[in-house]
Amino acid sequence: MKEHHRKRILVTGGAGFLGSHLCERLVAQGHDVLCVDNFYTGTKDNIAHLLDCANFELMRHDVTFPLYVEVDEIYNLACPASPIHYQHDPVQTTKTSVHGAINMLGLAKRVKARIFQASTSEVYGDARVHPQKEDYWGHVNPLGPRACYDEGKRCAETLFMDYRRQHGLSIKIARIFNTYGPRMHPSDGRVISNFMMQALAGKPVTIYGDGSQTRSFCYVDDMIDAFIRLMNSPEEVTGPMNLGNPHELSMLAIARKIIESTGSSSEVMFEPLPMDDPCHRQPDITFAQNTLGWQPATGLDDGLKRTGDYFRRLTQAAAARAKLPSMA
Repeated sequence: MKEHHRKRILVTGGAGFLGSHLCERLVAQGHDVLCVDNFYTGTKDNIAHLLDCANFELMRHDVTFPLYVEVDEIYNLACPASPIHYQHDPVQTTKTSVHGAINMLGLAKRVKARIFQASTSEVYGDARVHPQKEDYWGHVNPLGPRACYDEGKRCAETLFMDYRRQHGLSIKIARIFNTYGPRMHPSDGRVISNFMMQALAGKPVTIYGDGSQTRSFCYVDDMIDAFIRLMNSPEEVTGPMNLGNPHELSMLAIARKIIESTGSSSEVMFEPLPMDDPCHRQPDITFAQNTLGWQPATGLDDGLKRTGDYFRRLTQAAAARAKLPSMA
């Protein structure tokens, strides 16, 4: 890469699901990538293949504390993103979103870096507008068990916009809808990983609610493409911008598709719907289409096959380890 195109890029949460794919893509493009993670939900396994790359560096750090580095761009992805993980320590989840945003914005202000905020479709809450457009203010319960994540991300968006208005910071805000693919945490409780692991084990596939609630699933490679396009978009394009797949599926339909794609004999089992779980989630991506020329390119069948292959390798490796003789 020509030196004047080569950037020093910080990715917080870089050892997580989305962060590791982003680091991989940026390293392949020839940029100098600093991956920062406290390994609360991320894992070194996700970025092990990058450790020998001359333009990749790993730092263990918690973004709730200030970070002093010199970079040209910042992707702020640090925060647990599944209900199981973010509800385990809700105070820390809120601190990661809010204090983390303040610290990364402060860094961006000091070094005059462009900064990207990984926000979420959860800012819309249990939406009363369908599909969701960026000008919808949302319907969020600020006191419920999901509020640590929902309100933390909403506050982070506020901080980003205020730093833009008050300090002229170059910002990008992405509202990420359900994303799936290799390197998802196998026990994060999210729809695709839950269904995949249950189907591969031949266990009942658990649907919370009656199965009529809907989600829209975007394959990880498409999402990373959108991240980079948004980061490289003109200065005046700040977002928030919906990024996701507008194709909507019911929980029952995705469960049956995963059972079929894995060749499983699992049955479907229904459990009560958790509190504040959204009934419908579908992005209107007109803004992204018109501004970035972006829309998802990976079909669901293809994406599920790649994801299933990844989880199958994980389960086979775990089974092999379990058969190893004890060293005691």
